Amino acid sequence: MEKHFYVYIMTNKKHGTMYIGVTSNIIKRIWEHKNHVVKGFTEKYNLDKLVYYEVHDNAESAIRKEKRLKEWQRLWQVDLVDKFNPEWHDLYDSITI
Repeated sequence: MEKHFYVYIMTNKKHGTMYIGVTSNIIKRIWEHKNHVVKGFTEKYNLDKLVYYEVHDNAESAIRKEKRLKEWQRLWQVDLVDKFNPEWHDLYDSITI
């Protein structure tokens, strides 16, 4: 089975505070954020909604994209989510891997 890597964005509400991360197990990682298993930024700001994700075939590509997104202006990050998920619905239950 081929391993995938994911770049994702968490938030607490539409156009709210955002967290950009990378993982090789998106279901587990988002569950950890939602259940506040991960101490830090997402717990502090209650970022429990997955509003964006993309799949990469290797870790290097995913990490490069995560770093690039973190360098973007906030307006560009919001626009990315708006285009991918206009209503900013929580995508956790609809993840297809």
